[in-house]
Amino acid sequence: MTGPRTAVRRTVRSRARGAAIAAFVVLAATVPAAAGASGTQKVDIDLPYVCLFPSGKHSATVRISAALPERVAVGEPIEPEDVTTTVDLPAPAVADLAALDAAGVRAASRLGVGITQGEAAAEATWRGDTEPTALPSTGPLTLTATGDVPSVTGQSTGELTMKAGVFALDLALTTADGGATDPATVTVDCTLADGAPDGGRLAAVLVGTDEDGGTDTPSGPPSRPPSGAPTASGTPGQPERDPADRQGRRAPKVAEPGPGGGTADRSAPTCKYDEKHPAGPMSLNAYITGYSNVNKLDGAALIPPFCTLITQGEPEFVFFPDGTGATITQSSTADLYYRQRLQTPPFEATFLTFDFTPTTATMVLEQTGPMTIDSHGTTDFMFTSTDTYVRAPLVLRVTSLKVNGTPLDVGKKCRTKTSLASPDPEPAKHPGDHLVLHGRGEQVTGEPATGYLLLSGGPLTGKVSIPAFTGCATAGGENLDRLLTASVSGPDNYVKQIQGQTCFVSADELNPDECTDDAQPRKVPVAER
Repeated sequence: MTGPRTAVRRTVRSRARGAAIAAFVVLAATVPAAAGASGTQKVDIDLPYVCLFPSGKHSATVRISAALPERVAVGEPIEPEDVTTTVDLPAPAVADLAALDAAGVRAASRLGVGITQGEAAAEATWRGDTEPTALPSTGPLTLTATGDVPSVTGQSTGELTMKAGVFALDLALTTADGGATDPATVTVDCTLADGAPDGGRLAAVLVGTDEDGGTDTPSGPPSRPPSGAPTASGTPGQPERDPADRQGRRAPKVAEPGPGGGTADRSAPTCKYDEKHPAGPMSLNAYITGYSNVNKLDGAALIPPFCTLITQGEPEFVFFPDGTGATITQSSTADLYYRQRLQTPPFEATFLTFDFTPTTATMVLEQTGPMTIDSHGTTDFMFTSTDTYVRAPLVLRVTSLKVNGTPLDVGKKCRTKTSLASPDPEPAKHPGDHLVLHGRGEQVTGEPATGYLLLSGGPLTGKVSIPAFTGCATAGGENLDRLLTASVSGPDNYVKQIQGQTCFVSADELNPDECTDDAQPRKVPVAER
């Protein structure tokens, strides 16, 4: 916030409208003309999986259903519809969850789908969410997840095949009184079992050829190629077909859909106020994403888009005695939000441990105390500059670990001993360990702001020390605290997070440039290094 709310929001909204118009023009130029689809095929298959639960490996059945076109034109997206993933968890797996004092569960599913066309290949992830479900006292449990999934666009003629691969469940657990278990989430990784029908094949779609072997050409007005690249002939909608196209060596394109009436990336989690986090008169929400370096592993972990719920404070102005300007101070608070919990969604990072062993960790960041956003700026009523400090006490929890592809049990309570810690410019005023991120924004009256502002977002950077780990142990009692501490913990790890445009959910009327129809942030930022 760099000035009176109305002035800043007017500038932000004008910029957002301009961006929306530009995006519409690009979209209109790249959407293929109507064509090609010939009939619908139904997918309905039961696949056997082997899943790793806290007590060990158990068999589980995953039923996948969807509707797909039988045939499309080259460059026409294949959009799976009515996708449902149903998982039957066996009784021993349900008992594992009950042992954590869980009485209810809500799951997010992730199905890896391998896509091949000739010699070309691509990967997609079909994601779904379940409704909150009570755990039975005994016996198995059935969870049904639904959700939009990525579209796939074939880049050459020939059959495009989809095949089920790895499967995972992120289980959010609640106790009988509605609180969170410890740990609050459990990630279950599953692999396709031997003997799966047709190797897990889901469907095949014919791209660009009819039954006689001829080329199927889109009808309607010509459109530019999906890549947006000009054709060699200069004729719109008629991309040059080189030998690689005909032999199927151009990888199919995978594109995530947008949620809830918005243009946001579907991979972003839900970001809405609810009964546990009700909106107030100054409520905002926003997505944040970015990278965090891990110096010891000479790599960076991508933290995918996560939600923050912000209660904006009123700005305070102190005018200079000579009337040439003023200082502006604003203090706001915020909470991480994922399925009614103060945490990020689970995210994965893969590094080369000891410079040669690929190690993949699934982690979450959990908020352990109040998160504050303090801004201080000066203005001469024409130019305004603002420095903002975000302070968040966060512990890093490791929920699962794979070393060279082999799962390594880390136990249920593997986490950093204390909060991540950054140098604080005002340690006496803000004691204790917490992450500190800084953003600076500037704005000339009547022009778009640059850098970071609370309302319009932007880059936030800082350095963080990762504390030692505790509670990390295998089922056999082997202590892994020292291994993780030696591999990961240490100071001066650079962090860069990008906050997107906020949605002012408390407005009398939602701004369509900022919010989707169901009051979620329309803008999902892209991570920057």
